[in-house]
Amino acid sequence: MRPIDIQVIARQTIAQEAEAVRQLAAFINEEFEEIVKKIAACRGKMIFSGVGKSAAVAQKIVATFNSTGTQAAFMHAADAVHGDLGLVQKEDIIMILSKSGESPEIRLLLPLIKNFGNTVIAITGNTGSFLAAEADHILNTTVSNEACPNNLAPTTSTTAQMVMGDALAICLMEYKGFTSENFGRFHPGGTLGKRLYLKVSDLFDKNTQPGVSPGSDLKEVIVAITQNRMGATAVIKDGAITGIITDGDLRRMLQKEADLLHIRAEDIMSKNPKCIEEDQLAVAALNRMRKNNINQLLVTRNGLYAGVLHLHDLVREGII
Repeated sequence: MRPIDIQVIARQTIAQEAEAVRQLAAFINEEFEEIVKKIAACRGKMIFSGVGKSAAVAQKIVATFNSTGTQAAFMHAADAVHGDLGLVQKEDIIMILSKSGESPEIRLLLPLIKNFGNTVIAITGNTGSFLAAEADHILNTTVSNEACPNNLAPTTSTTAQMVMGDALAICLMEYKGFTSENFGRFHPGGTLGKRLYLKVSDLFDKNTQPGVSPGSDLKEVIVAITQNRMGATAVIKDGAITGIITDGDLRRMLQKEADLLHIRAEDIMSKNPKCIEEDQLAVAALNRMRKNNINQLLVTRNGLYAGVLHLHDLVREGII
């Protein structure tokens, strides 16, 4: 192993790739805008193709497009001529990624695609290449050098391709009005999905509903908090919430009061407690808890008491 300054080399690599990405902004022009509009109007699907590292980038862009509302599929350029061309339908748009634009597989594939009559978009770092000449539209991802010390391994060039794909995806999201609700439908699994679609009603309904009246004595309050294991109880009158009593309120009261016989719930409760409607997103409940430094929220249904949401419910579902 050669003695090298690893940290310096890492920072140089990041700086070089960051500069290449910054220079991509100069390639965003009227043709880029036309491409976005053409993809948005496409009645078929986007088919991405490439070979080598460009193929790997193409697969990532496909995943990004599918998750943001633009139907896409991947077709490896080498496999296309061995049957995968059956994926291509009349109204599909083909996007081919290649740094050089001269790969043998690309040169073989392009005439076949052109014979089908499909629109071809090139993402290439060589605007004088065979791919650029045959494509209907070009997205320029030219970079001055690879981060590789030998200027060989695809590094900066594939980063540029990836960023250009992200720019397309984000513009398409904005152009088509793709919302966080739409995003949530395509991401139902994992923490990300739960943050986008899980509602308070999905979490609290299995909990008990601790509640006492304003005139309840201290024993009733303690029993309500202890038996229901929510760390708090609502104070309710005619179905409406008038206050909340937490175990912390009880401890503070015991430190101050000597005569406990005549204590009533209304003497201990905190008025105007923090509440949330059951149709709100669970992440909104989490934000409210964090903002107010509390562990429980009283849940309402059409303005009336429905139950308690505890911080543990959010932890259990992986919202935190």
